[in-house]
Amino acid sequence: MTDKKLELVTLTERQQKARRNRSAAIGFALAALVVIFYVITIVKIGHNGSL
Repeated sequence: MTDKKLELVTLTERQQKARRNRSAAIGFALAALVVIFYVITIVKIGHNGSL
């Protein structure tokens, strides 16, 4: 088994900014989905409890 050195990639400032923007967008989308699922769950529980 041979030892292989990892090739590290150095990102430019523009690429780092694009990565941060993508990460933020994914984070906001995930948070929005969590809120949507929470609201749907509360509405369903409230609707079933009133019957």
